[in-house]
Amino acid sequence: MPLSDDQPHTRTRLPVGEQPSSQVSARQPRPLRTLLTVLVVVTLLVVAISIANRGKADPGASGTAGRSADGATATAGAGPGPSGEQPVSTTTNGIAGGFPHTDQGAQSAAVNYAVAIGSADMFRTESRHTIVATIADPGAAAALQARLDQGFSPETAARFGVDAQGRPPKGQTFVSRTIPVGAKSSAYSEESVKVEVWCTGLFGLAGERSIRPVSEEWFTLTLNLRWTGTDWKLTDFSRVAGPAPVPPDQQAATSEEITGAVEQFGGFRYAR
Repeated sequence: MPLSDDQPHTRTRLPVGEQPSSQVSARQPRPLRTLLTVLVVVTLLVVAISIANRGKADPGASGTAGRSADGATATAGAGPGPSGEQPVSTTTNGIAGGFPHTDQGAQSAAVNYAVAIGSADMFRTESRHTIVATIADPGAAAALQARLDQGFSPETAARFGVDAQGRPPKGQTFVSRTIPVGAKSSAYSEESVKVEVWCTGLFGLAGERSIRPVSEEWFTLTLNLRWTGTDWKLTDFSRVAGPAPVPPDQQAATSEEITGAVEQFGGFRYAR
């Protein structure tokens, strides 16, 4: 039965869970806004942690890194890291000189002297004598000169395919280069030092009809140096084969390519 308008009006409050949707508060949560807020907070935390950890040493790396004698860091198993003082700017007869009176200076001297001893200039009498006079200790120069003159005899030159003055056959280029790979010193003192220089070398004749193609060789030179008061100078040296790595599976260059490389790529002065 319908109720008349003059009857008293009453209001019934239902439990919250049973209230109609129209009575729920208008300020409902917005899932998208909440998700974005969480993502922003997480991103800021990640950035803050990354900045805080930047520059810190890896605690697990203490057993996987080492230091060379001069403080250079190297990965374990890789040997001393690249290091050294600035290369010297003084040269005499094209050979670096004026090395620091330090262990590193001695190593740099030995490496540069190894390059000179292994150069094609050693096959020519005049240039060989100039090299010895430049790198040798004055007290040992005569003995070194006699030894090297014997070592670079006409018979030795013939085995390399050149004449007694290091001249190759017409149309061919004689290649003799020593490339240092690394160096280490022992028995260092302010007066003398022994330096071992691990090297690879290129030797042979480049050009058409060459019977001695340019090939690679690995060897170690041991150089004894003495401090003369102004520089490190050579007193003696020896050479042994290796250590040689496994040769790569790589196609050899043509004689034209080798000739072009030798004529276009210059050597270096070295410092450690």
